[in-house]
Amino acid sequence: MLEVGRQRSLQLPASHQAAFSFLEANAERLPSSVADNSLDLYTVSFGIRNFTDIPAALREAHRVLKPGGVFACMEFSKVGNPLLNAAYKQWSFSAIPLIGQLVAADRDSYQYLVESIERFPSQDEFRDMIKDAGFDVAGCGYENLTGGVAAIHKGIKPLK
Repeated sequence: MLEVGRQRSLQLPASHQAAFSFLEANAERLPSSVADNSLDLYTVSFGIRNFTDIPAALREAHRVLKPGGVFACMEFSKVGNPLLNAAYKQWSFSAIPLIGQLVAADRDSYQYLVESIERFPSQDEFRDMIKDAGFDVAGCGYENLTGGVAAIHKGIKPLK
């Protein structure tokens, strides 16, 4: 994914490219080259549920963000409507692993995908984890997408 991001950044004007840097690192313990209060934005999309220690990663995000910096995370979440939730779970646990088997010859990875989604905290629980790491949140702290199949969470590092 980093390489895709690098390649896409090359399509931007040179003045925008200078603002980007790419780093492969453990999000739970970033290297010292990522200084405290040095980043404006920290994003994660469909990956934080796979972190070993999510609270540690959130604390690291808080450490490296400048005051006023934004943590934004899009992740699979919990569907609020009971009927939609039942249909979504039935589809997820039966169709997604089958699709993985047919398309990628890898049922196990796609089974893990739906299980990791199921284990991930609810929107409110994850919002509280973000707050516990020191972030402020506006409103309810997240925006549900497709009835809660996914959600965008935002935290802002206080100005002090």
